[in-house]
Amino acid sequence: MDTRAIFRQRLERPRPGWLEATTVLRHFSLINYGVPTERLEAIIPREHFEIAKFETGEGPRSFVSVVPFLDLDFNFPRLAPWLKFSFYQTNHRAYVIDRKTGQHAVWFFGTNLGSPLVHLPRLLWKIPWHYTRYCVDCRYSPALKRYESYRYDFESEWCSGRTRLRDTGEPIELMPGFKSLDEMKLILTHPVRGYYRGLDGRIGTYEIWHKEMECTKGIADDLYYSLYERLGLMSKEEMLRPHSIFMCPEIQFDIHLPPTRLGTGSPA
Repeated sequence: MDTRAIFRQRLERPRPGWLEATTVLRHFSLINYGVPTERLEAIIPREHFEIAKFETGEGPRSFVSVVPFLDLDFNFPRLAPWLKFSFYQTNHRAYVIDRKTGQHAVWFFGTNLGSPLVHLPRLLWKIPWHYTRYCVDCRYSPALKRYESYRYDFESEWCSGRTRLRDTGEPIELMPGFKSLDEMKLILTHPVRGYYRGLDGRIGTYEIWHKEMECTKGIADDLYYSLYERLGLMSKEEMLRPHSIFMCPEIQFDIHLPPTRLGTGSPA
């Protein structure tokens, strides 16, 4: 795989569709964990996806990630550019390979969303998004070019959690499991297609686009997410030891809607 070529291709912005959504993700972080692959085997529908594996200092691992951020001015520029919404969101996902295309992608366990608007995509597209109450303290210093405070606390019946990070202000570097920075960015920060199991049991998918992220390295002070304990993916102690943390104060995203459906799939 020519990771450089694929990465550059993904940086090319596609033409917008009729239901294109755009938003600015503010106070974005990517908290990655390496877990034994077998812990994911009962969750990922493996007739469609291969669970990606990476050689780390702890042996072969597969990655899951927690991705908190503020959606700022989420809108549909072609339909109603004057109608804008802002809300907190946390995505929970695993890294997979699409068996049909051979491309790296992400599998979404689901999403916490801090707005009543969550009920609309649940109703229309059966996306596994869950209403969540948030308490956030994120303060970025442009002068220091790093966060002075980064804290998310959230609560829902589906997943409650807390995220407390320190920003080193240092650029991200190559982490164990990857051959190059391009490969690491392509897989961890730049998957453009996501898949999920809808509330009706069918598999859905949608695509996104964004520029290359300028990230700094973060350090975990306190991390906990009830979903991962419930699924048997990580213990409380393991959640305190992420593989890597990338922090980005702001990045624009395009979301290509509506999602499409692939049918059913079951772990095998």
